[in-house]
This record gives sequence, structure tokens and C-alpha cells, in this order.
Amino acid sequence: MSDAYVNYEIENGVATIEFYHPKGNSFPTFQLEKLIKTIDELGQNKEAKVIVLKSAGEKVFCAGASFDELLVIEDFETGKKFFSGFANLILAMRNCPKFIIGCVEGKVVGGGVGIVAACDYALAMDNASIRLSELSIGIGPFVIEPAISRKIGVNAFSELTLNPKEWVSAEWCKDNGFYNKVFKTEEELKAATQEFSQQLSKYSPEAMQNLKSIFWENAANWDEIMPQRAAMSGKLVLSDFTKETLNKFKSK
Repeated sequence: MSDAYVNYEIENGVATIEFYHPKGNSFPTFQLEKLIKTIDELGQNKEAKVIVLKSAGEKVFCAGASFDELLVIEDFETGKKFFSGFANLILAMRNCPKFIIGCVEGKVVGGGVGIVAACDYALAMDNASIRLSELSIGIGPFVIEPAISRKIGVNAFSELTLNPKEWVSAEWCKDNGFYNKVFKTEEELKAATQEFSQQLSKYSPEAMQNLKSIFWENAANWDEIMPQRAAMSGKLVLSDFTKETLNKFKSK
């Protein structure tokens, strides 16, 4: 879709990545691949000391994976590849030697929750409620679970995934460690993001890289876990339950 994009700019040591898709900032495979490539490139760009990740628009930060692609999956290998998209993105965020700061405005669903969880620090507006909707269509948030549980723990993850039709507030997210700070206005969010990222950009890149490796040291086995999780979803998306549920969405 030509309107979709992943762009970035670097100013005073801060690289700001902005993504957009007209369907709720959802991610088709090609756009996930562009975001992965951008993060990889900025990780090696000496001009970028820290990375800010944001989306365009106000109402939806990210609606997760592309529903249009999900609807046309007809075999296991295609399904596994589809669900590997967010796995590869989370691994790229883990491997990036720069801190990634999430600037979250608007609702966050499914895979989008995994993206925010994979940020090293997240600032959000009070409209940034979240929901894990996967179980309601017969699959589960298997690929993104490691990133989410790493941030908020298994009990809070269970609360989210077993209530797939319920939104939880930004304050709940802050109380459970998903967001670091929550703001009431867009102006406050932008100002805080700029101030925090500029502050980080002045610190030692080597020290920040070493700190990040400590933050993620319990995620060393994710290279093995992620393909297994993608396979789980790739199999379940072909089930009668999921096909029937998806067809109901298609007919609406």
C-alpha cells in the first residue's frame, strides 16, 4: 500500500523512526521488513546515539499485524512466515546496540504490544490503552509473549491474554511496568520524549551498549524460542475454529 511508510531522521544524536499505515498503523510483512532494516542500519550509524520509535496519528499507535494478510493464509509455511515477522522485529530491537525509546500515542493491539514491550523505555499518553486480542480468534500472542512477560511478568501477561476483548488503561500499564511514564497531553509526551532522548544521547555509547546487554541478558535463548512460537501460530491459524472466526470478520 503506497500510503504506508517507515521513515527516520537524525537530529542532535537522536534518530526518530516514524511508521504509518492507513489501516490503524498495522504492519504488513513488507513494512515489518522495512522497520527491521531501519533499526539494523541505525544500530550501526555513528550519528545515531539513541533511537525514538513512534507512529503517525493520534488514535492508534499500532493495531498489530496486517489482518488482510492473516485472512489469506492457506498453508503452514505461509503462516509460520507471517508470524515470524514480529519475531524478527523483536529480535532486531533486542540486538540493536542503541537504546530504543517508545513514544506511544493511541491504542495498542496485538503485535503492537510486542513492539512497545521490546522498547528499552516507553513514554505514553493516557489514551494508550492496550489489548491482546489473539485468543479471541483462536490463536495466542505466542511470538510476542517473551517480550511482554520480560516487562510485566507472567501474571500480568496472563491477565491480558485471557481477557482478549478487554482494554487495560495506560495507568495499569505504568503500574505493571509496561510504560515508564504516562502523560495527559500530546505536548507533554513530545516534550518529555525529546528531553529524555537528548539527555541519553550525551552519555557514553559504550556504556549504554553494555547496559543494554545487561537489560536483555535473559533473552539469549529467544533465537530458538521465536521460530517455535511462530510455528505454533502458523499451525493454529489453519484450524477450523480460527478459519470460521476469520470468515465472520471477513463477512462483516
